[in-house]
Amino acid sequence: MELDRKDRRILKVLQRDGRVNNVDLAREVDLSPSPCLRRVKLLEEAGVIERYVALLNPAKLRWGLTVFARVWLRAQDQDTVERFCAAILELPQVVECHLMAGDCDFLLRIVAADLDGYRRFQMEHLARIEGVQQVKTEVPMQRIKQTTELPL
Repeated sequence: MELDRKDRRILKVLQRDGRVNNVDLAREVDLSPSPCLRRVKLLEEAGVIERYVALLNPAKLRWGLTVFARVWLRAQDQDTVERFCAAILELPQVVECHLMAGDCDFLLRIVAADLDGYRRFQMEHLARIEGVQQVKTEVPMQRIKQTTELPL
Protein backbone atom coordinates (compact mmCIF):
# COMPACT_ATOMS: atom_id res chain seq x y z
CA MET A 1 0.00 0.00 0.00
CA GLU A 2 1.34 3.39 -0.99
CA LEU A 3 0.91 5.93 1.83
CA ASP A 4 0.26 9.57 1.02
CA ARG A 5 0.69 12.58 3.32
CA LYS A 6 -2.82 12.29 4.77
CA ASP A 7 -2.32 8.60 5.58
CA ARG A 8 0.95 9.40 7.36
CA ARG A 9 -0.71 12.19 9.34
CA ILE A 10 -3.50 9.81 10.37
CA LEU A 11 -0.93 7.22 11.49
CA LYS A 12 1.04 9.81 13.48
CA VAL A 13 -2.08 10.84 15.39
CA LEU A 14 -3.19 7.24 15.99
CA GLN A 15 0.28 6.30 17.28
CA ARG A 16 -0.01 9.05 19.88
CA ASP A 17 -3.62 8.27 20.78
CA GLY A 18 -5.27 5.13 19.45
CA ARG A 19 -8.52 6.07 21.19
CA VAL A 20 -8.99 9.37 19.38
CA ASN A 21 -12.50 9.52 17.96
CA ASN A 22 -12.93 9.84 14.21
CA VAL A 23 -14.30 13.40 14.35
CA ASP A 24 -11.25 14.66 16.27
CA LEU A 25 -8.90 12.64 14.07
CA ALA A 26 -10.49 14.06 10.92
CA ARG A 27 -10.20 17.59 12.29
CA GLU A 28 -6.54 17.09 13.17
CA VAL A 29 -5.61 15.79 9.71
CA ASP A 30 -7.81 18.25 7.79
CA LEU A 31 -10.33 15.77 6.40
CA SER A 32 -14.05 15.37 6.79
CA PRO A 33 -15.08 12.43 9.01
CA SER A 34 -16.28 10.07 6.23
CA PRO A 35 -13.09 10.09 4.12
CA CYS A 36 -11.02 9.93 7.30
CA LEU A 37 -12.85 6.83 8.52
CA ARG A 38 -12.54 5.27 5.06
CA ARG A 39 -8.75 5.84 5.11
CA VAL A 40 -8.43 4.33 8.61
CA LYS A 41 -10.40 1.25 7.49
CA LEU A 42 -8.14 0.86 4.44
CA LEU A 43 -5.03 1.15 6.64
CA GLU A 44 -6.46 -1.54 8.93
CA GLU A 45 -7.41 -3.84 6.04
CA ALA A 46 -3.94 -3.46 4.48
CA GLY A 47 -2.34 -4.46 7.78
CA VAL A 48 -0.57 -1.11 8.19
CA ILE A 49 -2.54 -0.77 11.44
CA GLU A 50 -2.20 -4.19 13.06
CA ARG A 51 -4.19 -3.57 16.24
CA TYR A 52 -4.98 -1.08 18.99
CA VAL A 53 -3.58 -1.55 22.49
CA ALA A 54 -3.39 0.11 25.89
CA LEU A 55 0.15 0.83 27.08
CA LEU A 56 0.48 -0.05 30.74
CA ASN A 57 2.88 1.27 33.35
CA PRO A 58 4.80 -1.85 34.49
CA ALA A 59 5.92 -0.32 37.79
CA LYS A 60 2.30 0.37 38.82
CA LEU A 61 1.54 -3.31 38.19
CA ARG A 62 4.49 -4.59 40.26
CA TRP A 63 6.71 -5.28 37.24
CA GLY A 64 9.20 -2.54 38.14
CA LEU A 65 12.32 -4.23 36.76
CA THR A 66 13.17 -4.69 33.11
CA VAL A 67 16.24 -6.72 32.14
CA PHE A 68 17.77 -7.77 28.87
CA ALA A 69 18.99 -11.34 28.63
CA ARG A 70 21.30 -12.63 25.94
CA VAL A 71 20.81 -16.34 25.34
CA TRP A 72 23.13 -18.83 23.67
CA LEU A 73 21.81 -22.22 22.59
CA ARG A 74 23.84 -25.45 22.52
CA ALA A 75 23.01 -25.81 18.82
CA GLN A 76 21.29 -23.67 16.19
CA ASP A 77 19.47 -26.48 14.39
CA GLN A 78 15.81 -26.04 13.55
CA ASP A 79 14.49 -28.31 16.33
CA THR A 80 16.50 -26.56 19.07
CA VAL A 81 15.49 -23.10 17.88
CA GLU A 82 11.82 -24.06 17.50
CA ARG A 83 11.75 -25.66 20.97
CA PHE A 84 13.28 -22.53 22.49
CA CYS A 85 10.81 -20.25 20.67
CA ALA A 86 7.83 -22.38 21.75
CA ALA A 87 8.99 -22.27 25.38
CA ILE A 88 9.49 -18.48 25.28
CA LEU A 89 5.98 -17.96 23.90
CA GLU A 90 4.65 -19.59 27.10
CA LEU A 91 6.49 -17.17 29.43
CA PRO A 92 4.54 -13.92 29.89
CA GLN A 93 7.50 -12.26 31.65
CA VAL A 94 9.32 -12.27 28.31
CA VAL A 95 7.83 -9.26 26.58
CA GLU A 96 10.20 -9.27 23.59
CA CYS A 97 12.26 -12.01 21.98
CA HIS A 98 14.57 -11.49 19.01
CA LEU A 99 16.55 -14.06 17.05
CA MET A 100 19.93 -12.39 16.62
CA ALA A 101 22.73 -12.36 14.09
CA GLY A 102 26.00 -11.89 15.92
CA ASP A 103 27.35 -12.90 19.30
CA CYS A 104 24.28 -14.41 20.98
CA ASP A 105 21.41 -16.44 19.57
CA PHE A 106 18.51 -14.55 21.18
CA LEU A 107 17.97 -11.23 22.92
CA LEU A 108 15.08 -11.09 25.38
CA ARG A 109 13.43 -8.21 27.21
CA ILE A 110 12.02 -9.52 30.47
CA VAL A 111 9.97 -7.88 33.20
CA ALA A 112 10.07 -8.87 36.87
CA ALA A 113 8.96 -7.44 40.19
CA ASP A 114 12.55 -7.02 41.35
CA LEU A 115 16.03 -8.50 40.95
CA ASP A 116 15.25 -11.47 43.19
CA GLY A 117 12.13 -12.18 41.12
CA TYR A 118 14.19 -12.14 37.95
CA ARG A 119 16.81 -14.45 39.48
CA ARG A 120 14.07 -16.95 40.33
CA PHE A 121 12.59 -16.63 36.83
CA GLN A 122 15.98 -17.25 35.24
CA MET A 123 16.73 -20.29 37.38
CA GLU A 124 13.25 -21.85 37.33
CA HIS A 125 12.27 -21.12 33.74
CA LEU A 126 14.80 -19.61 31.38
CA ALA A 127 17.82 -21.78 32.25
CA ARG A 128 15.67 -24.92 32.20
CA ILE A 129 14.58 -24.57 28.59
CA GLU A 130 16.03 -27.50 26.69
CA GLY A 131 18.94 -26.39 24.56
CA VAL A 132 19.90 -23.28 26.54
CA GLN A 133 23.66 -23.23 27.05
CA GLN A 134 24.22 -19.80 28.59
CA VAL A 135 22.28 -16.73 29.72
CA LYS A 136 23.88 -13.35 30.35
CA THR A 137 21.73 -10.65 31.87
CA GLU A 138 22.07 -6.91 31.40
CA VAL A 139 20.35 -4.67 33.95
CA PRO A 140 19.61 -1.16 32.68
CA MET A 141 20.31 1.61 35.16
CA GLN A 142 18.05 4.22 33.58
CA ARG A 143 15.56 4.25 30.72
CA ILE A 144 16.41 7.13 28.42
CA LYS A 145 13.87 6.51 25.69
CA GLN A 146 11.13 3.99 25.02
CA THR A 147 8.51 4.56 22.39
CA THR A 148 6.07 2.61 20.29
CA GLU A 149 5.86 5.37 17.67
CA LEU A 150 7.48 4.67 14.31
CA PRO A 151 9.01 7.59 12.41
CA LEU A 152 6.69 8.65 9.62
